[in-house]
Amino acid sequence: PPALAARGHRVMTISPRYDQYKDAWDTSVAVEVKVGDSIEIVRFFHCYKRGVDRVFVDHPMFLEKVWGKTGSKIYGPKAGQDYLDNELRFSLLCQAALEAPRVLNLNCSKYFSGPYGEDVLFIANDWHTALMPCYLRSMYQSRGIYVNAKVAFCIHNIAYQGRFAFSDFSFLNLPDEYRGSFDFIDGYEKPVKGRKINWMKAGILESHRVVTVSPYYAQELVSGVDKGVELDNVL
Repeated sequence: PPALAARGHRVMTISPRYDQYKDAWDTSVAVEVKVGDSIEIVRFFHCYKRGVDRVFVDHPMFLEKVWGKTGSKIYGPKAGQDYLDNELRFSLLCQAALEAPRVLNLNCSKYFSGPYGEDVLFIANDWHTALMPCYLRSMYQSRGIYVNAKVAFCIHNIAYQGRFAFSDFSFLNLPDEYRGSFDFIDGYEKPVKGRKINWMKAGILESHRVVTVSPYYAQELVSGVDKGVELDNVL
């Protein structure tokens, strides 16, 4: 992000507020998002560092679950164990990220001020943000909002794809037309197969552009059947 800012772009990063981050102040801006069957209220915290607006999404699903050293507790209470509501947590993050450029009035930069507006490029990172292109199209562009906005999906580690029970699609509050992008058979060559939804698959198919963390990793992902970790046919 600082490198993009140094090239003259206005840059915002959006992350969960897992901790009481130093220098991040409460913007007093709150928005409602629908997560599963409930309406949740999220707040935004903000700090400005190295030319980048650092925005943190505040909600009990993030801050109250992670205490002490956050590194090993972001996705579950301990390594190898996931929180049962991870789908809801990251659905909330994706929706909050789409709201932030429109609702936050940020004036820390000497070059830019006010909301970012709607002519933006979202960069979604890994499966946790893979719902962003789906929500962008279904919740905003279908209503004439963010008409020129685009999503680039960046793959950091294809081994983690966000695979969940097929019946969980209803939790995502997406139209049925997106179901096919999530539809996934877990283990084509395994003795026991199962139908799942796959967030990363949907992120790849629904985004305007797919990138990786390096040219070498991009080549690795398409170099053989196993490198795509069962998404080789999609890549």
